[in-house]
Amino acid sequence: TENQKAAIEAEIKYNCDKKMLADSLSNAAKIENENIRHLEEIKTQKTYTYGGFIGLALMLVVAGVSFKAYRDKQKANVLITEQKQIAEQQKHLVEEKQKEILDSITYAKRLQEAILPPQGIVNKYLPENFILYLPKDIVAGDFYWFEHLDNGSYIAAADSTGHGVPGAMVSVVCSNALNRAVHEFGLRVPGEILDKTRELVLETFAKSDKDVKDGMDISLVKITELPSEKNIPGRLVIPKGQTLKDVITSQTKYKIEWAGANNPLWYYSNGAINEIKAHKQPIGKTDQPTPFPTHTLELNKGDELFLFTDGYADQFGGPKGKKFKYKQLEEVLLQSTTLPLFEQKDNLVSVFNAWKG
Repeated sequence: TENQKAAIEAEIKYNCDKKMLADSLSNAAKIENENIRHLEEIKTQKTYTYGGFIGLALMLVVAGVSFKAYRDKQKANVLITEQKQIAEQQKHLVEEKQKEILDSITYAKRLQEAILPPQGIVNKYLPENFILYLPKDIVAGDFYWFEHLDNGSYIAAADSTGHGVPGAMVSVVCSNALNRAVHEFGLRVPGEILDKTRELVLETFAKSDKDVKDGMDISLVKITELPSEKNIPGRLVIPKGQTLKDVITSQTKYKIEWAGANNPLWYYSNGAINEIKAHKQPIGKTDQPTPFPTHTLELNKGDELFLFTDGYADQFGGPKGKKFKYKQLEEVLLQSTTLPLFEQKDNLVSVFNAWKG
C-alpha cells in the first residue's frame, strides 16, 4: 500500500512537472513571439520615423528651392524692368538721333539738289530729253550736270566714289570742279574739261594729310547744232505737204563731242545702238594719268544719245538675284527707241522696279 501510494504520488508529481514544463515552454514561445513582434513594431516605427525625417528634409529642400526660385524671379523681374527702362531710354535716344540724322540728310538733299540743273533749263536747250535719277539713299554719289555755253550744250552723267552722304560730298567737289573748268578756265572741249576737272579734284583733296583716292567716273558730251547752210543740200526738194522749214528741220545735223572716264557713250542711229568706249581712268588719283581724248561725230535729228552711270546695270534682282548688266540695258533701250522720250523713261523705270522686285 505504501509502495502503491508512493508510486501514485510520483506519477502525480511527474505529471505536474510535465505540465509545468509544457506551460513554461508555451510561455517562453509566447514571450519570444511577443519580443519578435515588438522588435518588428520598433523597426516599422523607425522606418516611419526615418521616412518622416527624409520627407521633411525633402519638403525643406523643395521649399528652399522654391523660395530661391521665387527670389531669383523677383530679382529677374526687377532686372528685366530696369533693362526695359534702359532699352526704352536707348530707343528714345536712337529715335532722336535717327531723326536728327535724317533731318540733316534731308537738308543735305536740298543742298545737293541745288547743284543739279533744273529740268526746265535742260528742256530749254534740249527739248527732247529725259533724266532718270533714282538715288538709292536720300542723297547720292551719282549726279548729272548741264551747262549751255557758246551755242553748245554740255551734259554729263557722273558717278562719284561712295554712296549716301560720303558720295554726295564727293559729288559736290566734282560738280564744282566741272563748273570751274568751264567758267573760270573757259574750257570748251570735253577732253580738256575732264583733264582740268581731274586736276582741280586732286588739288582739293591734296589739302588733306590723308591719302584720299576719291573722285568720279563720268560721261560728258557737248552737243552743237551745225549751221543751217551746212545742213541744206545743193538741190533741195520739198515733198508735198511740207514747208521749207520742215525740210530744213528734218535734215538738221549735230556735232557731237564726247569724252568719258570709265563711263561710255551710247548713241542710237540708223536702227542700231552704237558705243564709244570710255577712257579707262577715273577723275581722281591714278598711277599713270593720261589726257582724256575727245571723240567727235555727226548725228542727225532723231538720233539719240544715252549717258549713264553703272547704277542701272549693277542693280541686283531678277529670279536669280543677279545684276541687270549692260546687255539687258541695251536691249531695253533699243526696244524703246520708237517711243517718245518720256515714255522711254517710264519704260526704264518699270523694267527697273520689276527687276528689283
